[in-house]
Formats: sequence, C-alpha cells, structure tokens
Amino acid sequence: MCDILVATAKVTENGEMLFAKNSDRDPNEAQILEYIPRQKNLEKEVKLTYVAFPQVEETYAVILSRPWWMWGSEMGTNEFGLTIGNTAVFTKEPCDEVGILGMDMLRLALERRKTAKEALEFLISIIENPEQGGSGSYEHKFLYHNSFVIVDPQRAFVLETAGKFWATKEIKDVYSISNALSIVDDWDSASKDLVEHAAERGWCKNKGRFSFEKCYSDRFNTYFAHGRERRAFTYQKLKEKQGEISLEFMIEMLQSHQKEPFKPQNGSTRDVCMHYGGLTRPSQVASSQISELDVESQVHWFTGTSNPCLSLFKPVSFEGGIPELGLQPTNKYNPDSYWWQFEKFHREFQTNYQAYIEGFAKDKKQLQGEIIEKEKQLWSSKINAESDQLDLTEWSFRTEKALLDKWAKKVKPGRLPPVYEMNWRRVNVRAELTL
Repeated sequence: MCDILVATAKVTENGEMLFAKNSDRDPNEAQILEYIPRQKNLEKEVKLTYVAFPQVEETYAVILSRPWWMWGSEMGTNEFGLTIGNTAVFTKEPCDEVGILGMDMLRLALERRKTAKEALEFLISIIENPEQGGSGSYEHKFLYHNSFVIVDPQRAFVLETAGKFWATKEIKDVYSISNALSIVDDWDSASKDLVEHAAERGWCKNKGRFSFEKCYSDRFNTYFAHGRERRAFTYQKLKEKQGEISLEFMIEMLQSHQKEPFKPQNGSTRDVCMHYGGLTRPSQVASSQISELDVESQVHWFTGTSNPCLSLFKPVSFEGGIPELGLQPTNKYNPDSYWWQFEKFHREFQTNYQAYIEGFAKDKKQLQGEIIEKEKQLWSSKINAESDQLDLTEWSFRTEKALLDKWAKKVKPGRLPPVYEMNWRRVNVRAELTL
C-alpha cells in the first residue's frame, strides 16, 4: 500500500513542484535511505531483485529509499531533480511471478534518465516488453502491477499499468494516486489495443463508455486495499488547497489518519499514515519522502523511519549526502540501526498512543518548524556548501534522536486490545525484538 501526491508549480505556494509519498510495507520490512554517486560501469548486466537487465556505461547519482532486501526503491530522486514513486495496483491481468519489480523499474529510470518525459518513455518500454513481475514482499508472495508518478522541476506525469497495458497523462495542477487505478478515459496516451483487449475479454461492454479504471481493476483486492477512498481524500484536499500548497501542507497530508483522535488499534487501510493492524491491515508506513523541485534547486525531505505522525522530515541533498545512520537495517531488530532504533520506540509508544500523542506531537511540530526554517535560511544565504548541507542533515537526525530519547523516558507501556496485541507480538517475535 502507498500514497503519492503531486502539485505542480502553478498551484503551489512558492511556485515549485512538490512530490510526496508514503511507502507502506510489511511492519518488519525496514527501509534503507542511501545515496549512490554517479558512476562508470564495466559490467554488461546489472542484477535486479529477481532478474538481470542490460547495464549502461554511466549511471546518474541517486538518493533512494528502498526495502532492505530489494535492488530497486520505493521512491527516490536523481541529481537532475527527476523524482519517481510507485504504488501497487490490482488488475484483472495476470501477474508474472518472475520479472522486474516496479521498484526496480523506478531505480533504473532514475539512474538512466534526466527528465520526467524521458523516464516515462523508458518505463513504458519496460512495461510493453513485457517484463513486469515478481513478488513485492519478502515474507510472503505478493503480486501486483504498478502505477507511477514521475516528476521533474517542470513536468509531471502519472503512468498506470495492467500487465503490458498502460495509460498515462500529464499532470497540470494536482494529482494523487493510491492502490487503485485512477485514469478513466482522459489519458494523453495509452496502449494501442487497450480498449480492444478489454472488449475481447468481456471486461468492457461498451467501447464508447470505456474506463481504464473500471474495466481493468480487480474488484476484490482493489476494494479491500481501500486505495480509492485514500485517493479520493488526498485528491480532494489537494484541489481545495490549490494556490496555497506548501511543504508543511504535504507533511500534514502524509501524517493524516481517517479519524481523529487516532487510536492505532482502530486504524484502517483508509489511513494515509497507515499503522500495522494484522490480517486486514498488514502494512504500515516504512518511510516517507517529500521533494521540493524548481529549476534552480531541489530539497528532498525524508523520514528514513516509519509512521510520519511520529517522524520528523529531515532535509537530504546531493550536496551534503546522507549522514552515518548506523548499520543498514534488515528484517531483524538491530539496536545499531537508526531505522530500528526509531521502530522500537514507535512500537513502545503505540502501546499507549492516546496518553502521549498530544504532548509528543507538540514537541515534534516545534522541532519540524525549526528544521524547515534552518533549511530555508541555508538556501536563502546562497552558500550551499556540501559541509553546510551535511551539517544541517546531521543536526536534523540528532534532533529527532534527542526527541525520541526524551519521550522514551516518559512513555509508560499501556495495554492493547488482546487481538491487536497478539498480532504485534507475532511481528516482534519474527523481528527478534523484545519490548
């Protein structure tokens, strides 16, 4: 499960492209935040998660947020400001058990293309091959197709797929996607036999009233993922805020829950900030990204941690890179990994969420404001030395760690409802984590 929001320069407060994504994964599926510099390649192939793919002589510098076991990434950006995120969608087309994951396609595009239009065409070439496939989960088989939001400082596109079939359109103002197809019949371009194929399969009774969303969606999985509800919520909020959309607004959207005051045990797959809940809510937000893009500069904000309602967004740049965050996380608890340090705090905090969230959120909001203000001051000074950028990023992570340490001393464990507690106990056992 995932949600992606985009607002183009003509509808944002500061006249910049804004991209925002929550990456939802299995609760123990830690996400690695990493910087990979531009590099020359001698090998003929690159090994993706499941298959090999032809390598190119040079790949561009990228910042990625990727599941620990995967070659590809859930979201990321490159040195030219090209930024991409993907979501799972469920369609009537069969899914191949071996192939190129949507996350692998995303990273390939970031490493090889400079603009959103070039990346769109590259992704379509892979979709049509067709090579899309493979399980998107480490712990169980999870097959799906992909939707993508592809942006650069000047243009933005949505690409939605069903096997080798696809439709795409350029985003002129605002858009959002979730775990459901959203394009109806208003695409800019599509597979040449998109409508005919649906008609042949009996999915479309009337070609004149064709809808990619309705004709190709798998009803069962699409319904229970509640992607349509989340997409309707985020899209409406974006439409209402046109002309005033800001970084702070995007943060607010990514940390939103369907019902406030929020209780993790009563959460839902309708929540944008999703918390794990068991069989009917098997995912939670593993990491989040917001990118501010204009022709002159780009600032990328990552949590690098789970659940944005508890996380700070920290600025990460190509000038400064990423600070030392301890050992790279896996699906097993490691106290020397920043992702797991935060995740342990999250799991302790959520046992008594209602008792502490008001005070914690107040502290977090104040610190988030300070971080944003320092980033603005750095850019307005026009002295964007690598050391200055790295100092700010390191300070932001230290600030978050101090916040966690402060509240870890305050939080007293609570009692969760029996079934919810049992579900979390199983997850913690698999992670070898003792609370």
